[in-house]
Amino acid sequence: MPNKQINKILIIRLSSLGDILLSTPVIRSLKRKFPNSQIDFVVKKQFKDALLYNPNISGVIIYEKEKAKQLKYDLKIANYDLVIDLQNNFRSNDLTKLIKAHIRRFKKPSIKKLLLVWFKINLLKDMKTIPERYAETAGVDIDNKELELFFPQNIKAILEDGKKYIGFCPGSKHFTKRWPSEYFIELGNKLAKQGFTIVLFGGKGDKELCSTISMNINWSINLQNEDQLLQTAAEMERCKLIISNDSGLMHTASAVGIPLVSILGSTVREFGFMPAGSQNLILENKLLSCRPCSHIGKSSCPKKHFKCMKEITPELVLTELNNIQVGI
Repeated sequence: MPNKQINKILIIRLSSLGDILLSTPVIRSLKRKFPNSQIDFVVKKQFKDALLYNPNISGVIIYEKEKAKQLKYDLKIANYDLVIDLQNNFRSNDLTKLIKAHIRRFKKPSIKKLLLVWFKINLLKDMKTIPERYAETAGVDIDNKELELFFPQNIKAILEDGKKYIGFCPGSKHFTKRWPSEYFIELGNKLAKQGFTIVLFGGKGDKELCSTISMNINWSINLQNEDQLLQTAAEMERCKLIISNDSGLMHTASAVGIPLVSILGSTVREFGFMPAGSQNLILENKLLSCRPCSHIGKSSCPKKHFKCMKEITPELVLTELNNIQVGI
């Protein structure tokens, strides 16, 4: 970082939800290091709620593809002293072309990921977590890995305080990252018999999935919504535990500090995008030579057996829940 006063900082991370939440320890650390600085953050519109009420951010700047040219000019005349590009793709590079500030870009271990996916050569065993790597990019030391998600206190939750709720987040963009819906149903009914109420969480793409699961679990509550992140977070706070696939809602649960069980299929923890800060338990099938088959997920199992998820049975998950102190 150049030896000059840092008054204005720009962070760029356009997507996705989990990645943006994983950047919050860096935002907090930057504000601690430069307490009088203005920190702005560029993000896609659909993810702005993850940052909107963060007290360490001065301004949330919305990225829209059709308005990128104007935004590029606006960022130029804003006179930032430091730009931290955590996206580091062609869009973020284009946005910063006209900026004269010192720019620090996130270095992606793309080759190492490909070696692990295609040849099962694992050079990522000692790789730091995403918050730690974001911090290295920004040139700060993070105080801890705790994620943050702020929302107004006037958001009214449907769930009641003090009840025995367990949240299920069954959705994920890619099929190979989704634990089978019939497994969620079986586990949910077992937990319902133990006196827990299952709450379904999901975004607009999870409507059918959450509805199907909820209808087949006794006394469950379906709180799937149209990507109302802050409402979802307020409801999650009232849960004793969240069980989730590798998804943005997994990181949402982590950000509100709820104990978390994460079920991994085609992806592995070495990629660095695992829960950070909250008490968590990661369940994955480590006996398969075909994992990982992708660093983001696939629409179907390349081997046709889907053992990475199917062999993580509801009985196994129920047994492992004893490692999370929620009174089960």
